[in-house]
Amino acid sequence: MANVSSVGIGSGVLTSDLIDQLVSAERTPTENRLDSREQSVTAELSLFAQIQSAVTDIRLPARNLANPDTFNELTVNAGSSAFTASSNSKAIAGNYTLEVTSLAKSQSLSSGTFADSDTTQVGEGTLAFTIDGVTTNLAINSSNNTLDGIASAINEESALGASATVINNGSGYQLVITSSETGVAKAIEINVTDSDGNNIDGTGLSQLSYTTGAQNLIQNQAATDASFNFNGIAITRTSNTVDDLVEGLTIELKGTNTGSPASLTVERDDDVVVEKVQEFVDKYNALRALIVENSQIDPSNPAAAGLLVGDTATRSISNQIRNILGRTIEGLGNDPVRGLAELGISTNNDTGNLQFNEAEFREKLESSPESVAAVFSKQGRTTDGQIEFLRAGSDTKPGSYDINVTQLSTKGAFTGASALAASTVIDGDNDTFTLSIDGNSSATITLTAGTYNQADLVAEIQSQINADQSLSNAGVSLVVALDGSNQLTFTSDSYGSNSQVQFLGVDATTLTTLGIDAVAGTAGLDVEGTINGVAATGTGQVLSGASGTDVAGLLVEIQGGATGSRGSVSYIEGVGEKLVDLINNFLSVDGTITAKNERLNSELDSIALSRANLEERLTNLESNLVRQFTAADILIAQLNSTQDFIKGQLEALAGTGSDD
Repeated sequence: MANVSSVGIGSGVLTSDLIDQLVSAERTPTENRLDSREQSVTAELSLFAQIQSAVTDIRLPARNLANPDTFNELTVNAGSSAFTASSNSKAIAGNYTLEVTSLAKSQSLSSGTFADSDTTQVGEGTLAFTIDGVTTNLAINSSNNTLDGIASAINEESALGASATVINNGSGYQLVITSSETGVAKAIEINVTDSDGNNIDGTGLSQLSYTTGAQNLIQNQAATDASFNFNGIAITRTSNTVDDLVEGLTIELKGTNTGSPASLTVERDDDVVVEKVQEFVDKYNALRALIVENSQIDPSNPAAAGLLVGDTATRSISNQIRNILGRTIEGLGNDPVRGLAELGISTNNDTGNLQFNEAEFREKLESSPESVAAVFSKQGRTTDGQIEFLRAGSDTKPGSYDINVTQLSTKGAFTGASALAASTVIDGDNDTFTLSIDGNSSATITLTAGTYNQADLVAEIQSQINADQSLSNAGVSLVVALDGSNQLTFTSDSYGSNSQVQFLGVDATTLTTLGIDAVAGTAGLDVEGTINGVAATGTGQVLSGASGTDVAGLLVEIQGGATGSRGSVSYIEGVGEKLVDLINNFLSVDGTITAKNERLNSELDSIALSRANLEERLTNLESNLVRQFTAADILIAQLNSTQDFIKGQLEALAGTGSDD
């Protein structure tokens, strides 16, 4: 491009300033239009970001209210320092009295005093620890026969059920053995096989014997159960943590209050619910205020209209939210309350804001807690007491659906081949077996040798199976019992086709004495039936609604009863759940808010492109003007030169004429 600063030298008329003025005249109207549009779009984008934030702010309190547990929040008050208590979602309100008469304690045993802990030899042989019916043998030899060595041997055996430490009492060293758990059942028995041949005297390894006939250790603390009176009923537990007395309630015993029963109250915490409802109302009103403020029209100054006037996206968002808030909840036709307006949450006719009558809300929450919860949260109800609603999926439609059961679920079981004798001897020929429960194999299970009646043998087998770590780690269990023919039965605690008991290996005479052979039992059955007239999927006791239908994702548990028509299950979706779904939809990839943001950002991109095109067009214009002005300037310069030549010739001619 020609040097703009040189333009006009020849003519003095077609200068670079004139080019700048012409380019500026071309730039100004378009640039002003783009600036104005960019400012408007940027302001709208900023405002819509505030609306998006306000809509998102509604989602959290809506989600809290959509959670049924919000309406089951409980406060637990203990009337004595002798105990504390806590609750979970399964607890219900109630008033109780509790009198703690004794705490559960671990047994603690100690040895005599030794001069040192790591040199003096205690003795050699075997220590057989028996705790809660389970015996564990520890070999004591020259490598671990000091106090420190024996303590380490005890602590290294994780399944032993006891721990050991060596203390310095000021006069010497003692071995202290403590049961790992509290309760009488966890008392420690130590049988010694001493290398010196005497297993009960006070010398050698038998110094550590603690049996009925040879208590050579000192009992510093006896194993005791917790004892307390609950509503006047005498109760004992092996632990000071009591979580199986009242469903959903855990009591921690801390001390005693003998003779002074104290109150234990479990009350619904209405303040939590009120606080969450107020937060929801406040967040909705904040969104409403933002929209109203930016939707004002001044008839005398139309140019000052709010940015949201005529905005379809905002209007759609507002209308859809208001529609949910004003709707009667489907499925609550016969309930005392069926919508927000009946709970004291109404719309102000003048402002459009929600107004919250707390006193009315508390009254309805007190009288109809289940209905109030259903107005906000998702809820399932069944007409059959032996059918439990578990959950609904994202595709489940609110409504009432018939349930028909064609097959009840069963547990896997193994039944012995022959009746158990009135008295059975357990010895080396029938004391071990392995089995699997629900596909999980045990380690070798060993019964304690002895002569058993039927009840005691059932208890011994149950105890040893319960103690198997492999089964415990897998989370599987079974129940041992005798059937009407006195045959041993082993029944899995789980339901369904995966429920099975199988014996993998038995001893030489186990079949003849116990009726147990290495074979599989009968597998359990899954429940079968229909929900809403469509075949459901059965897994154990659970029926799952068919995918692609209104009941997709709906799960109910058939806990018992008979086959045939079993009433119905109703799925209710409250305001909170619907709002969470709606807001998630607004924010989804193709949602209203996302589409609005994409359109505004696209418009900014379009403005930026228009600016780039303008600059390119003006650059071309300037280049053309420079080229045209330069050509004209050269021509003018040539004409001026010709003019000067002619003028000089004329002047020369005129001078010649005057000389003559």
